[in-house]
Amino acid sequence: MSSKTLIRTTSALALCLTASAAFAQDTTITIATVNNGDMIRMQGYTDQFTEATGIAVEWVTLEENVLRQRVTTDITTNGGQFDIMTIGMYETPIWGANGWLVPLDGLSEDYNVDDILPAMRGGLSHEGTLYAAPFYGESSMVMYRTDLMEAAGLEMPDAPTWEFIREAAAAMTDRENDVNGICLRGKPGWGEGGAFITAMSNSFGARWFDMDWNAQFDTQPWLDTLTFFEGMMSESGPAGYATNGFNENLSLFQQGLCGMWIDATVAASFVTNPEDSEVADSVGFALAPDNGLGVRSNWLWAWALAIPAGTQQADAALQFIEWATSSDYIELVAENEGWANVPPGARTSLYENPNYISVPFAQMTLDSILSADPNNSTVEPSPYVGIQFAAIPEFAGIASEVSQEFSAFYAGQQTVEEALANAQAITSEAMEAAGY
Repeated sequence: MSSKTLIRTTSALALCLTASAAFAQDTTITIATVNNGDMIRMQGYTDQFTEATGIAVEWVTLEENVLRQRVTTDITTNGGQFDIMTIGMYETPIWGANGWLVPLDGLSEDYNVDDILPAMRGGLSHEGTLYAAPFYGESSMVMYRTDLMEAAGLEMPDAPTWEFIREAAAAMTDRENDVNGICLRGKPGWGEGGAFITAMSNSFGARWFDMDWNAQFDTQPWLDTLTFFEGMMSESGPAGYATNGFNENLSLFQQGLCGMWIDATVAASFVTNPEDSEVADSVGFALAPDNGLGVRSNWLWAWALAIPAGTQQADAALQFIEWATSSDYIELVAENEGWANVPPGARTSLYENPNYISVPFAQMTLDSILSADPNNSTVEPSPYVGIQFAAIPEFAGIASEVSQEFSAFYAGQQTVEEALANAQAITSEAMEAAGY
């Protein structure tokens, strides 16, 4: 963390926060968040928020799958453990519709809600009301080693196919030096390996449900997806990939042990940061792959901050959300750590800022976000909204179980036919029980 951490006290937002400090001296809010780099970076600046407002902050930082379980349990039982939750585009509209979240209709004029990218604002709203503010937004894209690609005699297209990715992965794999041609998520969890394989399956023509909500795991596109994925990862992926998620693959890539990594666009700042990445000076970017069927395999997501309806500290929580998701916070990070390290994908103004748009991955991130359409995510029509998820309350539970079946296949514990048959049975039974 840089030592130049002076909050922009001349801004209207900071003045507003300072004015409220007098009555907030005895206030403490508890925030549940995910253990990724941008959220951990935010925690490093929290003292400045406390100094300006008098509001103390306690953090509960959890691995992604654990976070989802904890916040879901708390919100559904009105447990009141947290004043702010880090949630995403799947939970927000559902929980907002259920009355489980505080509407964010009290944000100040200086905050400029209209500056939030439409894709992010729409995904975090229900019936036009914003229920969570995006800390950062993301799609997914290819990150690759330019030096290894050149050594393999290949050139990455801006919009590659899956066949090219598999060919390049095999060409870049060097088992003697522990270099894997490709690193991808295989870890169980609907938002971990489940998210990746669902987005990938879209480009193979698969879908979770047909228009009558019948499960579709007994179809050829799903067999093609899993067979291709497992074959490519067995040829060119790391050992134990069935248990690797975002953080594990990030570490592998930063150590120079991956030729390619297809994952969240937000990772670009970490793989290009020379303080953390051994390959920072040789990273290129491309759109997520397709199969020529008109659908790419990129997703759309935001890690966002929301206020559970059970909190007793709604006003203080709103102040924190306004601070942490503002343009002023972006400028604070840029001043101390450079524009490449600011939270991306949330605000239109960021992509109009010449200081940011010159960052090597900025345009590809924006292109990936803008090309992701949660209303038309599959080749054949589907009844649900969402790309790497189906926006129905039952999905998280179903997909968590299905992802475990897939990971068991990746690990060699069952055949692809068994994995898909189990996924079909799990999904069909759950949907029937839910009344679909």
